[in-house]
Amino acid sequence: MILHHTTMASPVGEIHLLASDIALRALLWPGELDDRGIAFAASARERATAEIVEGMNAILAQTVQELSEYFAGDRTVFDVPLDPQGSPFQLAVWEQLRRIPYGQTISYGEQAKRLGDGNKARAVGSANGRNPISIIVPCHRVVGANGSLTGFGGGLPNKAWLLQHESGLRLV
Repeated sequence: MILHHTTMASPVGEIHLLASDIALRALLWPGELDDRGIAFAASARERATAEIVEGMNAILAQTVQELSEYFAGDRTVFDVPLDPQGSPFQLAVWEQLRRIPYGQTISYGEQAKRLGDGNKARAVGSANGRNPISIIVPCHRVVGANGSLTGFGGGLPNKAWLLQHESGLRLV
């Protein structure tokens, strides 16, 4: 499998994008990359055999455009096709993340309830932590039960920035 990779400067720092020719596989932060730049954005088999090609393809170009619009405040929903790699439970958790409206937050417990079992908040939190397509699959919109900012691959300052950005407050 060939996966295309590019980096993008953003208001929350450099982000790495990884895509096949049909869908986005990952939006990763520098600390989430392995020595080949793919981290958990591909299956174990693909991590061992994937060919990583630097540079844009149509999916990455669309992703960069949509993220630029998001950061400019002109986009609240993403249209780029996604292909995250994970277990059936992780995929269900990540799909639930996509249902959290722009500018709103929920708790891990609420997300677990929406998935059918309010007792699985820790499992949901763990799956959120493995989300390979942050921002677009908005794990930053999930907060602690008391509203506190908890866990985010891009760091809590970036989580705070994204939530403030979506609330309409413009940060300089």
